[in-house]
Amino acid sequence: MTTPKQLLVPAAARNNAEWCAAMSRSHGLTGEFGPQAWAAPSRTPLRYPDAVTLVPGADPAALAARIDTAAPGASVKDSFADLDLTDVGFQVLFEAQWIHRPASAPAIASELSWDVAGDPDSLRAWALAWDDGDGNADLFRPELLDDPATFVLAGQSVDGRVVAGAVASRSDQVVGISNVFALDGGPELAWPVVLDAVHRLFPTLPAVGYEQGEDLAAAVRHGFEPVGPLRIWLHG
Repeated sequence: MTTPKQLLVPAAARNNAEWCAAMSRSHGLTGEFGPQAWAAPSRTPLRYPDAVTLVPGADPAALAARIDTAAPGASVKDSFADLDLTDVGFQVLFEAQWIHRPASAPAIASELSWDVAGDPDSLRAWALAWDDGDGNADLFRPELLDDPATFVLAGQSVDGRVVAGAVASRSDQVVGISNVFALDGGPELAWPVVLDAVHRLFPTLPAVGYEQGEDLAAAVRHGFEPVGPLRIWLHG
């Protein structure tokens, strides 16, 4: 019998694939949804996979054929952690857990105000805070603002600086949360303001995402539960 948790993983995987597709489009790259996976034929933006499986038991050879494995850095998000991609040249990069928080879960009070970045300047301020000096702020381009399902959430200090935030990606069944950060205090500071924003923007939608290690433990402390494993594979 299919359990509610088992139903959540396909919804989370589809939502995450739609977010990866939106990020790729903002960089001028077009991917395609197929019966087994979303895949992009050319290299996707930094930290984003070239393919995301949508169902268990995807065909490894067919999956590899849809992406560019000749250029360095090809990766696959194995959403159900059930594939062996070693025969097509991949190795496991890391493993994580899909997480879920019901829409009915209690709201968490935050000392920070928040807003949705709605113009290039506010998106840039958010990206610089998210990047925190690593040199990758240009990953978030103004074209991302054209995607109606993407909400860049900016937690602000009393003087208006962006000090925490995340990206919320709305789909029919869930809202996905990714890129959670805080300049000081880490996820313990970030989650309250992010969840406050998500609860107010999408009061009827459960929240999903994926985390690992200490970030997973922090998400659990803020009302999430792990619902299934995923695996990231890197080519070469």
